[in-house]
Formats: sequence, C-alpha cells, structure tokens
Amino acid sequence: MDISGIISAIVIGLIIGALGRLVLPGRQRVGLLWTLLVGIVAALIGTAIAGGLGVADTKGIDWIELAIQVVLAAVGVGALDRAKARR
Repeated sequence: MDISGIISAIVIGLIIGALGRLVLPGRQRVGLLWTLLVGIVAALIGTAIAGGLGVADTKGIDWIELAIQVVLAAVGVGALDRAKARR
C-alpha cells in the first residue's frame, strides 16, 4: 500500500467509523474521537482483508470491501462500548 492508499484509507476510515456506529442499534457511550479511530483501523484492516480475498481491485466502488470495513467498524465500536460500560 502506497502513501496515497494510506491517506485515502484514513479519509474513508472517518466515514466508516460513522457508518459503523449508525449500524449499531441503541445509544453508544463512545466519543467521536474513538469512533473515528475505530473507523480508521477498520478501514485499514478491511482493505487488507479485501485484498487478501481478491475483492479489492475492482472497477468503480468496491462494495464488498466497504461492507467488510463497516462490519469491522461496527464490531469495534460495539466492543469499545461494552468495555466502557464495564467501568
């Protein structure tokens, strides 16, 4: 992954974090900064998984890659919410 790929993953990660939070039902006790960080990590990991599966290099929008990223972000936000609820 080159530098433009990393920068685009970060920008997409900001959107992915918000989408992952919207997918979860109910109210999450996770701040905006944590949501964005989870989205960035989910975007990077989702891109790697999609590349490993061979679905990342398609023409147009990579819907499968986007779905993987949103699911990872939702899992990450949900796990972080549960961890904060235990405190």
